[in-house]
Amino acid sequence: MKIRLIALATLGGLLCVPGCRDRSGSVVNEPAKQAAVSEGASMGGNARKWWKEAIVYQIYPRSFQDSDGDGIGDLKGITSKLDYLKSLGIDVIWLNPIYSSPNDDNGYDISDYRGIMKEFGTMQDFDELLKGMHDRNLKLVMDLVVNHSSDEHEWFKQSRSSRDNPYRDYYHWWPAEKGKPTPRRSFFDVNGDAWKFDELTKSYYLHYFSQKQPDLNWENPRLREEIFAMMRFWFDKGVDGFRMDVIPFISKDTTFPEMPAQYKGDWGRFYANGPHVHKYLQEMNKEALSKYDVMTVAEGAGVTTADALDYVDADRNELNMLYHFEGVSLGYLPDSLKIPDPKGYSLVEFKNIYSKWDSVFADKGWGTIYLGNHDQPRMVTRWGNDAPQWRELSSKMLTTFLFTMRATPYYYAGDELGMNNIKFDNIEDYRDIESINWYQQIKNKGGDLRQFLAAQKIAARDNGRTPFQWDASANAGFSAGTPWLKVNPNYTTVNVAAEDTDANSCLNYFRKIVKLRKDNPVLVYGKYTLLDQDNPDVYAYTRELDGRRILVLLNFKNKAASLKTGLDLSKGKVLFGNYPTAPQNGKLQPYEAAIYEF
Repeated sequence: MKIRLIALATLGGLLCVPGCRDRSGSVVNEPAKQAAVSEGASMGGNARKWWKEAIVYQIYPRSFQDSDGDGIGDLKGITSKLDYLKSLGIDVIWLNPIYSSPNDDNGYDISDYRGIMKEFGTMQDFDELLKGMHDRNLKLVMDLVVNHSSDEHEWFKQSRSSRDNPYRDYYHWWPAEKGKPTPRRSFFDVNGDAWKFDELTKSYYLHYFSQKQPDLNWENPRLREEIFAMMRFWFDKGVDGFRMDVIPFISKDTTFPEMPAQYKGDWGRFYANGPHVHKYLQEMNKEALSKYDVMTVAEGAGVTTADALDYVDADRNELNMLYHFEGVSLGYLPDSLKIPDPKGYSLVEFKNIYSKWDSVFADKGWGTIYLGNHDQPRMVTRWGNDAPQWRELSSKMLTTFLFTMRATPYYYAGDELGMNNIKFDNIEDYRDIESINWYQQIKNKGGDLRQFLAAQKIAARDNGRTPFQWDASANAGFSAGTPWLKVNPNYTTVNVAAEDTDANSCLNYFRKIVKLRKDNPVLVYGKYTLLDQDNPDVYAYTRELDGRRILVLLNFKNKAASLKTGLDLSKGKVLFGNYPTAPQNGKLQPYEAAIYEF
């Protein structure tokens, strides 16, 4: 049977059949589609929920749009771009922290949980942004950072003032007369030491991250009450949910024992799943989350497939979903500060990781899928190929992966343009505490700084934080001033203005595949089955629901690749692809993505 090829003019010849057509080719009206997946209906073992069907788009406010020329993105800047955001077809916007902060870690060190960072604007600006989002049926998810605060938070100022201060137990203190506490590792400290001696009260305080980010003491019920009240404050303003920063770390064994050998030096896994973490999350659910129709996602640092459902099984009344680090941690040398393996990453291992995580949520809970965020380099550089001849194709291929998996997709601002790593040559160009302090660590130890800087071109977080590229004007249209972080020089060609009018652009590909996912519940809830598991070049899988079967083919390499799916492609209908013609003779072209229906 000859493959049916239907080209849409709006995609400049890309293979795409509107997903809102049924198998006979008739247009399915919206009420019928909704009836097919009514609220609470069983979809592959999971009840339908709006946040499962949502597409989440993450904005790093500092880098999105500057409205006042100070070189720093702000809330008014985001508000000015809401029509663009609506045009993408997304549902939820996740904002990185916008609270008052001295910015030791770009807002993840919060000095006032109910205030707005001065660089970002005012509470009135926030209210206008939220209204603008809701007027466009866009939801807002904020960052909840409650494993630690800033050392400039009033709680900590009080806590460190004396040992008998009422706020003393809002943080973890260890009196010096007991000797130095058992070692704990800090992820950001120059010395890697999570205990900081404070001369004022002759005590050490705990900080899993920067010295300016002391860990909050969740064992204190008064602290928990303060946090839950703060959450209700934002929900009452209309916020639609929280992304919860390192939330598995909040519970500590306050006897601070040695790390058991079973963890093999994995501090993240050791810090996660403390003795009372689920008690605290259930209390959070009862006191705040359950009172509102909101979504929650845990940054699942240290969480494994063995304990993921403890956080997101609906019967446990904790959180909705989490995202793991196993996938994005692939391809680095072991026991290194994110030094990429010169051999690259194994696609077979990549497939096995994502297939394993899909199976965790086959019947309970819900997963997420992402390849880029503020803690990661640019998606196309890390997982695709940012060479000029491959950047667009591999970006589209990776986007296809994200929107055809069974999980809520989290997509990072700028990836829809195919933005890639800036690849700084000098440490002076970096602004991220992680890169700067790791460089100093290696320097102090006499390590290989050239190797580290070369690795940062691939792995550094600042690669994903360069200003958003709006147009070909100065500073990519991001700011009339000097940007806080350099703009990628390729902004003159990789930008919204250029791509908006290009039918074949990454941007318009993104818009079309968003629509395809929204119009086809099989791509949200359908059963996932991995095919051709040991193929080192191609990721192939099916999605099945209510008699519909979708086949997704993704070539992750810059060469033609063969595959064995057990399906006769000539009998399938091509729904979507990133090449103008269908795969020929059972082979995929470099970085080709193709979606079939059988």
